[in-house]
Order: sequence, then C-alpha cells, then structure tokens
Amino acid sequence: MTRIAVIGLVGRSLFFEVPRFHSGGETIHASGIHEEWGGKGFNQAVAAARQGAQVAFLGAVAAPDVKPLGEFCAKEGIRAALVAKKTPTACAAIMTDGTGETRVTVYPGAELDAEDVDKGFYEKVATADILLLNNEVPETVNLRASEIAVESGVRIVFNPAPARPLADALKDRVALWTPNEFEEAELGDVPGEVVATLGKKGCRIRSTGEVIPAPAVQSVDSTGAGDTFNAVLAVRLAEGECLRDACIAANAAAAQSVAFKYVMPSVPRRPRLRLAK
Repeated sequence: MTRIAVIGLVGRSLFFEVPRFHSGGETIHASGIHEEWGGKGFNQAVAAARQGAQVAFLGAVAAPDVKPLGEFCAKEGIRAALVAKKTPTACAAIMTDGTGETRVTVYPGAELDAEDVDKGFYEKVATADILLLNNEVPETVNLRASEIAVESGVRIVFNPAPARPLADALKDRVALWTPNEFEEAELGDVPGEVVATLGKKGCRIRSTGEVIPAPAVQSVDSTGAGDTFNAVLAVRLAEGECLRDACIAANAAAAQSVAFKYVMPSVPRRPRLRLAK
C-alpha cells in the first residue's frame, strides 16, 4: 500500500454562510454555520486516506482535543501522532458567499516543534513513499522532516501555502512544489518541478508549460479544494503515475470537491472519482 506522511496544522473549522463579504466595518448576518476538524495538513491527510493510501499525520493540539481528534482519525484510517500542547487548538473562521468564493481567518494555536518530528514521527517519514509538507507549521519542523526524508530517499511534495520566504536548505530538498498563482510568484525559481494550481482553470506544469484543464463544475464551496488536489497528486505519484496523469486525477478530485459544502463532506473517496482526460 502506498504510504504518505503528512505534517501540518489541525484544528477546528467554523464555516459561515454569508450573502456577500464585508465592506469596511460592516456587520453581516450569516445564514448558516457548520463546525468540523480541519487545517491544511489535516485536510490533505484525510484526502490521501480516502484515496486508499496508508497515511500518517503529525499535528499539535491542546491536550483535551487529543482523544476526540484521535477517534476521528481512526475512523478515517489515519495513523495520527497528535502532540498535546498547553496552547489552545488552532481555529479557522471560513466565510463562503453565494458564489462559492471563500475568505479565511486562522488562529494558528498549538504548534509543533522540530523535536516532535524526532520523538513521534521519525519512522513515519523515513518509511514513507512521499512526504507532504506545507507552510502552516514552523519552518524548523519542515527543515527537520525534510532532512529525514532526504536521508531516507523519500520524495517531498511541498505546498508553499501560506506564502513565506523559505530557507535554501529546504528548497534544495523538495522534488515537487504545488503553489497557487500568487504563491508561485512569491516562490520564484526553485530546484524541482512546479505544478501551479489555477483554480477552475486547472493546473500548469512549469517544465513543459502545459495547462491541464479541470472539469467544469458549478462551484458551491472552494474551501479545501487545493488540499484535495495536493493529496491526490501525491498519492498518484507515489503509485507510479506520470506527473501529467497524476495532475488529471488531482484536477478531477478538486473539481468534484467544490460541488459540495464544507471540507470533510466534500473530500472524495476514490471510487467516486470521475476522470476526464
């Protein structure tokens, strides 16, 4: 079975349905509210597990949340290493307007440190087929995890979101970058391949310049679509598919996810995927 190791933020996601986004100091009433577990790395872990991969996830939460989150992970088939911290668990407020566009505010909350990688996740990284990283954890965590991966011959897929300057040592270790268009501009020239996500237009492979279109769908909620894309891309590459075919599968999964509200209900399971070449 394909093995994917994911390190990232996990916390509560609060969704508010609004008719439009705020202007200035305006107050807007939400027509609906929904709560679920989320976070970039956590969403990616769930999406990879629903693709049939053996997934290990490392995240930090407040001590009282270890048990309920661990139970959720077990139901999803995720081998979770949840590090208890004294800081409150992360929380995100996500507003979705009538067109399916989103605005997100994040409280980062409990954070991992580099020692957490060695204490509870070293073997998971070293034995993975692909290590999936992002910028929602401190760079020291990514540096240590990437060091273990390189020493063990594990490929690294890096989703550089949110955008921030990165250490050269980290850049040199990444096999594949998956920024959106804004993050790609901030990323600049880097070693390794780059697949830029283009929203409803699909994605672009930097080395060839090819734009791979996404299936046309009616967007209801785009939250988590990028995380689904990253997870499916990583799983298909780990299974030996070429980059182009992996991108087609990732586009299909991300497009399917935006047709549903929220993240956890929208992340597709593999038998439901309908690929369009």
